[in-house]
Amino acid sequence: APTGTAGHDPAIVERLFALDPDRVSGREVAEVLARVPAPRIVLFQGSFALVTMAPLAEFLVAMGYPPDRVRHPRDGSYSLSSFTDSRQIAGTLAWYYESEGVRPLMIGHSQGGMMAIRVLHELAGAFADSIPVWNPVTDAPLPRSVIVDPLSGDARPVVGFRLPYVAVLATGKLARVLLGQWEMPAKLREIPDTTEKFTGFAIEWDLIAGLFPRSDPYLAKGSATVRNVILPAAYTHIGLPDTLHLANDPATRAWIEAYVPDGNAALPDSAGVDTTNLVHAADIWHSVKRHWTIEARRLVGAQRRGAE
Repeated sequence: APTGTAGHDPAIVERLFALDPDRVSGREVAEVLARVPAPRIVLFQGSFALVTMAPLAEFLVAMGYPPDRVRHPRDGSYSLSSFTDSRQIAGTLAWYYESEGVRPLMIGHSQGGMMAIRVLHELAGAFADSIPVWNPVTDAPLPRSVIVDPLSGDARPVVGFRLPYVAVLATGKLARVLLGQWEMPAKLREIPDTTEKFTGFAIEWDLIAGLFPRSDPYLAKGSATVRNVILPAAYTHIGLPDTLHLANDPATRAWIEAYVPDGNAALPDSAGVDTTNLVHAADIWHSVKRHWTIEARRLVGAQRRGAE
């Protein structure tokens, strides 16, 4: 059985199903979501070794996300290298779902965004017909390419497994070519059906990523919902994960709590308020809360039906 999912307070379950996933308040995060299963979030850093995704992980935790669902279960790290095996990551994502009962999320920065997109293509069967399940705790593959769906009990292959949400920050084609990743530029803007929701964040004139005005947008190959978000020009490629300060400042935290995508709310303009990286931090947190709510409902609902 998935870990940490049994014995929910009926009052909490009732409140969980009463939430509006698109308008979850900070109080509801603390009083409801913090007491139900949360999806594993896999964070991929870019190719610059000194720039990790730890600040974004710390931001999510400061906003109320469970730290153990952002840390790697083997070494406790917040940020994964983008120089890794995408097939292994695909097998790991399926393991998380089988073991924890909620589908994981992925967020990648720069080359880490390329890795996230490559994993989606792996899951779509673009590089191999089967993918072994990978245990991240033992860091070893299992002798099977099929998981048991923890909600239905049905066997399902890793290939075809679908994530709820993936986001990428400042991921361009130029670096992929320079790093010799020849098979990815053609696929980099095509988002397969192995995620339900995808958001691509970009800064125009981002020379590191090779992103220019009217650069190719991300497009769905099928039924995935794909959003392209242009970030303020003052943001920097390397600095995008630096978001912890936004959770710690009352003005920016309040703005984040009230944020809805495409709401066009004016940024805080009080003296001394640092709004750097506020747009994507708020958008990511909104999506994380949304899918936390939906995934917890899927699991708790299945458990409740099984107990009837």
